[in-house]
Amino acid sequence: MKIAIIGTGYVGLPTGAGLAKLGHDVTCIDCDREKVEKLRAGQVTLFEEGLEDLLKSGLESGRLTFTDSMAQGVRGAQLILLAVGTPPDRRTGQADLRYLFGAVKEVAPFLPSEAVVAVKSTVPVGTGDEVEKRIRKTNPKARVEVISLPEFLREGYAVHDFFHPVRIVVGTQSQKARELIQELYAPLPNATRFLFVARRSSEAIKYASNAFLAVKIHYINEMADFCEAAGANIHEVAQGMGLDSRIGPAFLKPGPGYGGSCFPKDTKAIEHMARKLGVELSLIRAAIKGNKKRREHMAQRILKEVEDVPSPKIAVWGLAFKEGTDDCRESPAVEIVQCLASHHVDVCVYDPQAMTTARRILGDSVQYAPDMYSAALGADVLVILTEWPQFDAADWKRVANGLRSRHILDFRFFKKR
Repeated sequence: MKIAIIGTGYVGLPTGAGLAKLGHDVTCIDCDREKVEKLRAGQVTLFEEGLEDLLKSGLESGRLTFTDSMAQGVRGAQLILLAVGTPPDRRTGQADLRYLFGAVKEVAPFLPSEAVVAVKSTVPVGTGDEVEKRIRKTNPKARVEVISLPEFLREGYAVHDFFHPVRIVVGTQSQKARELIQELYAPLPNATRFLFVARRSSEAIKYASNAFLAVKIHYINEMADFCEAAGANIHEVAQGMGLDSRIGPAFLKPGPGYGGSCFPKDTKAIEHMARKLGVELSLIRAAIKGNKKRREHMAQRILKEVEDVPSPKIAVWGLAFKEGTDDCRESPAVEIVQCLASHHVDVCVYDPQAMTTARRILGDSVQYAPDMYSAALGADVLVILTEWPQFDAADWKRVANGLRSRHILDFRFFKKR
């Protein structure tokens, strides 16, 4: 099958490389010419475990190509995937669709007459209707099907999740589109579950799923505060909860709150949609508010550790919003570091993958260490904010010998060090 993917970010690039591995001919389109040239040369522009090898495999096979030309990219394509970003509006929290509608406007004149256009970006309910309307207005001759095909790739596990999807949700009433998507994923294991629903239901499923998980994270963080005050062990409590099949163990790890490109923007977006519809989403609104307070609370706990220390130095391990990625968007770690730096304390940071992306946000407000041991050297307190395995496996004797004061605040693994 010939496929065009518009967008080469955390969704578009792993999806494109994965589809090429399944045997399809894939062209990824991006307006950033410099990025396109890097990808053509086999240079990954984001970190995902296994993505670099997958990219090079696709390039070597000839099944994966990159272009900044919309006309060239969609020529002859049977399926066009829209995978551009839908960031939150800073003022209202609603999804900003300018990039999506910009891509639709640009691609519409070049659409093959019988193609299927799949919206893979996370979009408000009803966006598919608007995409279809805009395509028909710009190119009335194109008899395209517009479907919803939400992504469920976890950052840090995107390559694994592509080849082992829990479910593939498809929003369409078209038999032709259903068959096309089944053919698209036919090389995957036979156990792959397809769920065909109405387009608007498909759009809502992504938001509802992410918002539920965000609420679950907020809940366990509140329960961690309760257990600390009551003298209970939150890990034992979480284990006991997780053994209940109605609850499950996933997302029951306390920490500095949720972050990344999905949960923060999706909770805000669905809460905004609900307000416009006159619907009360009190749990989600509480999770949004509580998540923000969680970061502030963590920062204050760190500052309290050094309040009596003259010219304190704080070492921070972890800047990405989670392990396995270099993404620092809405990262609790970065926001906590920003708060620390604003109090004019000396902060030295390290992350195995996210130093470059974090530097774009933090600038010269902190020091950057070449490794985790250098970051901790001479520090009055060491703080762990991202759950990288190498942090858990550190040589703690070496760490202790390097610290000025042996204070460690582990906000991810919650182990005695």
